[in-house]
Amino acid sequence: MFQNLTERLTAIFSRLTNRGALTEADVDAALREVRLALLEADVNFKVVKEFLARVRERAVGADVLTSLTPGQMVVKIVLEELTALIGGTRAELALSGRVPNIIVLVGLQGSGKTTAAAKLALHLKSKGRHPLLAACDVYRPAAADQLETLGVEIGVPVHRHDGADPVDIAKESIRVAKDRLRDVVIIDTAGRLHVDEQMMDEAARIVRAVAPDAVLMVVDAMTGQDAVNAASAFLERVSFDGVIITKLDGDARGGAALSVKAVTGKPIVFASTGERLDALEPFRPDAMARRILGMGDVVGLIDKAQAAFDEEAARKAEERLKAGQFTLDDFLDQLRSVKKMGPLKDVLSMLPGAAKLPKDIEVDEGVLKRTEAIITAMTKAERAKPQIINGSRRQRIAAGAGVTVFDVNQVLKQYHEAHRLMKRIAAMQAQGKKGKRAPRLPGPWGLPG
Repeated sequence: MFQNLTERLTAIFSRLTNRGALTEADVDAALREVRLALLEADVNFKVVKEFLARVRERAVGADVLTSLTPGQMVVKIVLEELTALIGGTRAELALSGRVPNIIVLVGLQGSGKTTAAAKLALHLKSKGRHPLLAACDVYRPAAADQLETLGVEIGVPVHRHDGADPVDIAKESIRVAKDRLRDVVIIDTAGRLHVDEQMMDEAARIVRAVAPDAVLMVVDAMTGQDAVNAASAFLERVSFDGVIITKLDGDARGGAALSVKAVTGKPIVFASTGERLDALEPFRPDAMARRILGMGDVVGLIDKAQAAFDEEAARKAEERLKAGQFTLDDFLDQLRSVKKMGPLKDVLSMLPGAAKLPKDIEVDEGVLKRTEAIITAMTKAERAKPQIINGSRRQRIAAGAGVTVFDVNQVLKQYHEAHRLMKRIAAMQAQGKKGKRAPRLPGPWGLPG
């Protein structure tokens, strides 16, 4: 979503950092370009004006212009101010000690509210909670069916009462949650194609009836300033505590994500970055700002790796490696963990400097499937001792996997490279600094290509 903005800002700041010295005129010229880039990204005009005023006030100071690296100082200021604009510090979903906790989702129809409810339920379930979903949208055809289908997919029960008043359904869901020992209720309210009095009144009545711990507004990032305007209208009638921003993986301009906190004063709590139900993550303003400026999101990448790689399995793999054992089965386990991290293109986008890669770069998502097919076409003995795989065996494996012998050779080459890398990591850990074992690093060391 932010690719065009990232490319524009990267080019602007690259010219600044290449200069040995900066004048006030240089800073003003760069900020004019930044202003145009932000406006073209559909960021609110007032937000842009205030943001650039803060940046300029800090950037034209003597400490910056006389610095040995003035361009880098300006970039640092922009990063800090952009982080503050998006939200500053990470906003947590605050839940009370009562049982059940109650979360109400509000928003316009088409913003992805029902799917966001299921994603939030799955996220809370992964944190050890036991959520219940309540289908209070009785107007949109098959809305309750959709929520029930999603609930089955993630293993979370759904309370519905077709034809009943949405307020009654919401109150019933709390009783049902207590009976079924569910500690969180997520209420999916009705939306409309536009803000209207009936929708506002119904949402307000539900909030008054259930006294929720949190009210979250679901905002579609692809609708730009319309999303921000809708959030502002909701705030006047149905005060909410935070925002779930959806469709950040889309190709719209992304101005809503940069404007909503400044306009409403409410933080973005979660961001939906894909269609998969596990594609909901806590929103980190600092990480988003770094990615927009083309600096990558290494912390987020590590979080993904840690979530994908089982700690116990990693410990056993480390012990096997220390004993000189790293088989194709181990290699396959790592590849399967890589698949859990999501699309390779998303993982690639989190690396520093990803914005400088060609726009038309192709990421072959099928490489992991082909590699898995090749390894599973091998016998148990071949996976344990790859050195026994001769020419005839390679032909048989290729035929079994539906690939060429060249593809088999490539996988074996990647395995040997990963094996050497793992041996070096194990040696570094064994030596450590001052005799201490170095920490184990999570990550897809066997990532092909």
